[in-house]
Amino acid sequence: MQSMLPGAPWLLAHKSMLNVNQPQKISLYGTDYVMWKDAKGDVFALPNACPHMGAMLSEGWCEPQADGTSKVVCPFHALAFASQGCTILPGSSKKTLPQLKPLELIFQGDFIWSYGGFEPKVPIPTVLNEIAENYSLVGHTGDLSIETDLLTMLLIMHDYNHQNGTHRDLFRITEVNFQQFIDNGLHSHAFYEMPTAPYGLLEKLRRPDLFLLPAQIKAHLENYFPSLVIFYGETSFGKVAQCHLFIPEAENLTRTYVLLFAQPNHPVFKVLGKTFLNFSKVVVDQDADILGKLYADTPQKIMLNNEVGMNWVRRNFKNFPNVVEPKLSR
Repeated sequence: MQSMLPGAPWLLAHKSMLNVNQPQKISLYGTDYVMWKDAKGDVFALPNACPHMGAMLSEGWCEPQADGTSKVVCPFHALAFASQGCTILPGSSKKTLPQLKPLELIFQGDFIWSYGGFEPKVPIPTVLNEIAENYSLVGHTGDLSIETDLLTMLLIMHDYNHQNGTHRDLFRITEVNFQQFIDNGLHSHAFYEMPTAPYGLLEKLRRPDLFLLPAQIKAHLENYFPSLVIFYGETSFGKVAQCHLFIPEAENLTRTYVLLFAQPNHPVFKVLGKTFLNFSKVVVDQDADILGKLYADTPQKIMLNNEVGMNWVRRNFKNFPNVVEPKLSR
């Protein structure tokens, strides 16, 4: 269990990711849950296994109530469970005691966090609330469950040398010019620039989205260990905040997805929003692809020059929730 860092907060979803009265399966710390949003916008989560015969409640449906709430209904015998985990058995009009223990959810605006039932060891970062106040939500993308442990996922996401390999396709990154790393314990910043090989005019005319790719990508990453990496970028049409989330679904299964926010300075951004979402999805797909091509337990015999982010992850993972020396700012 320690490999999944109990006591850390995990962003399970943004409310925009949930359709009204449509059950959805989520997983955390080796347990599956059913999550749903009622017509009032309230969100609930219960263990996903029906206490009768173990059917997946997420494969059922929601039963709206007159007051705008809803119950989740088992697809096997149509038992309807209220948000507290109670049901009414056939032939009875009396509500049972709770048969399922609700997953404790913590709401910050439309952000749905959880500690998975463990005692909190570190606070929930407030940065996403600040982004939501100053940026507009474009959407979410790249929601994947990847067969890898949490540590390996985080090492890849904080490997500042892999962009010109893993992300060479489409983005054509040729090198990484690392500039600065600021270590604030479980919070850090990284700054670097990535020149790209240009596309020809004919290639751009065939794929107009290529016009949006810059000749040089300037990266500012803000990191909140262990669950959040934010890429801040600027385009000709406005600023973007690409928020990458990580969730330990099980010992060797890690979920990731992206929430994309923008500060448009041109009306055309509304048209281009889906294109930027597609770029974000490509990034997630490329990272997922390389994670499937690693021998993760191979001893590392070679050290590259910009592994400070990986060292930051290793230090924090080993000592979580405590912060110890050395400070890695450079």
